[in-house]
Amino acid sequence: MASHIGKLPVAIPAGVEVSIEGQNFSVKGSKGSDSYTIPEGITGAVEGDQIVLTPADDERQTRAYHGLSRSIIASMVKGVHDGYTKTLDIIGTGYRAQMKGKGIEFSLGYSHTITVQPPEGIEFELPNANQVIVKGTDKQVVGQAAANIRKLRAPEPYKGKGIKYTDEHILRKAGKAGK
Repeated sequence: MASHIGKLPVAIPAGVEVSIEGQNFSVKGSKGSDSYTIPEGITGAVEGDQIVLTPADDERQTRAYHGLSRSIIASMVKGVHDGYTKTLDIIGTGYRAQMKGKGIEFSLGYSHTITVQPPEGIEFELPNANQVIVKGTDKQVVGQAAANIRKLRAPEPYKGKGIKYTDEHILRKAGKAGK
């Protein structure tokens, strides 16, 4: 029995070039290019405007890699065609960010500023001093770069101050009982 996810074909949008040479898979689009090595026991083929992955045998591990490979390839195709973005909000009095070259300099209530340089293939945007947009073609690297920025000052539960994802909901605590 093949993986439920792995047996689904990956649609190739217009403007995206796909090449498979043995176990090496590469994709090129308007936003960039990416490559991935398909694990042994799984073969890939381009059939029309779809990518189809087939497992050679029905071992449990091959089945797991089958679904994983399909998910990674689907993410790569979407990344080089549309790209990925993560938006972070900076909340708190005096908390702000500003561009410094390709990096961002954060003022987050510490005695010093923190400068973050973008990893390879990642781009930062600042629409205003309290919002950071992380863009790139690799879903994993975009998510990790955003998580590293959020980690600089994670949102706290009492006032909600810190760096949070735009779509993140912070559970608030009541605090002291008051007078």
